[in-house]
Amino acid sequence: MSFRRSLVFSASFFFLLFHGAFSFYLPGVAPQDFQKGDQLQVKVNKLTSTKTQLPYTYYSLPYCKPGKILDSAENLGEVLRGDRIENSQYVFKMREPQMCNIVCKLKLDAQSAKEFKEKIDDEYRVNMILDNLPLVVPIKRPDQDSTVYQLGFHVGLKGQYSGSKEEKYFIHNHLAFTVKYHRDLLTESARIVGFEVKPFSVKHEYDGNWGENTRLTTCDPHAKHTVVNSNTPQEVEENKEIIFTFDVEFEESDVKWASRWDAYLLMNDDQIHWFSIVNSLMIVLFLSGMVAMIMLRTLYRDISKYNELETQEEAQEETGWKLVHGDVFRPPNNSDLLCVYVGTGVQFFFMILVTMIFAVLGFLSPSNRGGLMTAMLLLWVFMGIFAGYASSRLYKMFKGSEWKSISLRTATLFPATVCAVFFVLNALIWGEKSSGAVPFGTMFALIFLWFGISVPLVFVGGYVGFKKPAIENPVKTNKIPRQIPEQAWYMNPVFSVLIGGILPFGAVFIELFFILTSIWLNQFYYIFGFLFLVFAILIVTCAEITIVLCYFQLCSEDYLWWWRSYLTSGSSALYLFLYATFYFFTKLEITKFVSAVLYFGYMLIVSYAFFVVTGTIGFYACFWFTRLIYSSVKID
Repeated sequence: MSFRRSLVFSASFFFLLFHGAFSFYLPGVAPQDFQKGDQLQVKVNKLTSTKTQLPYTYYSLPYCKPGKILDSAENLGEVLRGDRIENSQYVFKMREPQMCNIVCKLKLDAQSAKEFKEKIDDEYRVNMILDNLPLVVPIKRPDQDSTVYQLGFHVGLKGQYSGSKEEKYFIHNHLAFTVKYHRDLLTESARIVGFEVKPFSVKHEYDGNWGENTRLTTCDPHAKHTVVNSNTPQEVEENKEIIFTFDVEFEESDVKWASRWDAYLLMNDDQIHWFSIVNSLMIVLFLSGMVAMIMLRTLYRDISKYNELETQEEAQEETGWKLVHGDVFRPPNNSDLLCVYVGTGVQFFFMILVTMIFAVLGFLSPSNRGGLMTAMLLLWVFMGIFAGYASSRLYKMFKGSEWKSISLRTATLFPATVCAVFFVLNALIWGEKSSGAVPFGTMFALIFLWFGISVPLVFVGGYVGFKKPAIENPVKTNKIPRQIPEQAWYMNPVFSVLIGGILPFGAVFIELFFILTSIWLNQFYYIFGFLFLVFAILIVTCAEITIVLCYFQLCSEDYLWWWRSYLTSGSSALYLFLYATFYFFTKLEITKFVSAVLYFGYMLIVSYAFFVVTGTIGFYACFWFTRLIYSSVKID
């Protein structure tokens, strides 16, 4: 199965990628009309658990199988998410209610019973799709007059019979579906706007021998005996018979097709997001005030009135940063590595920016499963041209001559590190036989994207950047480095770097909670408007905190600002990883070792990426600031 999928994926590589990346969901695009009696085919997706974070295919459990299992074409993002969409035996007819439909009868052997029990233990949920809408379980909130929707239904549950302390496993074998539709009064056609289920565990019984025309005594529409509770549940044990059944009813709805995702994306906690924005803006205002004061002191009073000495004390205080003008643009240690990291950060920055713009405009809706991940991967690849350009421009300024070498390192350092972690994690997922393991065809596609498109684009950007005239420094660099005086304890590099990361992290940590919840607790995240605002605030915060600390550093006659400016805002990634660790122990119920390794492995990759982006923002802010103040001063 996986080999066939691999071949199909390789053959139709470009089609799947571009279809996945640029298909979008906007009101009025590609709705499907159904007439009364039209066939509705329910598709099954992966089994998911927030306890293990390991998805499995629906048919990895011995559920009722159709004669031939057909895979739906998945885009790159879907495959990486572990989605495996297949056909099922759940087939309806539009606006024709059905009661007590028998799907199949199974007799559990020891292995099947064990598999079901394991999935019930790990709280796995079954995910289904109808007309591109995911199946949800509606749950009334007791404290509010509102309904929340949970994606998918549990495989089963654990419980005890009254009067017994022995814990038993029960399977959800009867599904009561509700299909909501919006009817066009003129054409009588209808569009599906909701797909809900209430799962029950029922020990079905029947008279006589089992056959095609067998009627159940526990669920018989002719006798008006329907399933409304799980009072006589179906146990999961070896040699037990399980009969899978379903009801389906159709309910007319006022919700229009264009608004059918609103219930899934309903945001009940927008006040928290606004609090997050206001909290972040306070940080920005505080930093902006400090930057404004520094600018006024240095640019207005210090530069404009350079020759007018004021009191001896003020003159002495303000000449600290001017004393290092002959060393401030001296190339740093490991300047090549700095060029590589700055180039990678530029690549990430533009990828995030373009993704955000597409998401805010509504082109990356959850209705296009895997679209967001596919778009991010493709944008990362194509933004390689900016990475090459940025790194080679900086490299040339540092008097470097081997632009091909720096381009190669820019194209490979970050992806190679991520790939190493990814391969280890993927091997662990393979070992668990999970559908989250990336198949060979997808692996080939990712490597092709990297070496076939990204690396050449980085070289193109590197060539263009190196051909440009070198960036001229506003002041000349002395041949002999100036000795740096002993620094105060609070100007210690480690201390100031760690302090610098707190405020950028503080600007995003509330939004970070919702992002982690959507990723690890299987919920939708579709508040890109808020996220875009937070991203803008993050950029300003990183820039301003780095400028402030860079100014204090230069005033202390310490001119080694290149790496420190990168690490100051980049250290926010350390706080992000620490917060992810805190989130793991307080919000998640992961108990398996493999699942914990997966969580920390993926969060390590995210933190590394966050370090590269925030570090680059801080570096460029400090680069602009130092060039600005030293170009405005006459140096004798």
